[in-house]
Amino acid sequence: MAGAKSRILVVEDEPLVAMMIEDTLIALGYDVIGPAASVGDALALIESEGIDGGLLDVNLGHDERSYPVAERLASRRTPFIFVTGYGAAAIDRRFNAVPVLQKPFGANDLQRHLFAVLRPA
Repeated sequence: MAGAKSRILVVEDEPLVAMMIEDTLIALGYDVIGPAASVGDALALIESEGIDGGLLDVNLGHDERSYPVAERLASRRTPFIFVTGYGAAAIDRRFNAVPVLQKPFGANDLQRHLFAVLRPA
């Protein structure tokens, strides 16, 4: 399917941050799935949409973490990136191999991280 855009799941509970990420992804040529503001919404999108990659805010509202979403994507061998304002040290050690994009970030940082996880092996 030449020319198809990669479909990126966005899991982010802050509406303004989600809009910024969505706008940046669209400008970079990706299709955006979501954004999902909760684990339940994200898991539903994984089941109903074709997803090529994910951007997961680690901390979602009310002490919810995106780790169940990460586990589901990993079980499907779908690459993803954690997005956090706290840095890689705050990520559960089970996910040490997952790239971390620290907030705030720019379009170049986002593009570089996505290219690294989505490029063919």
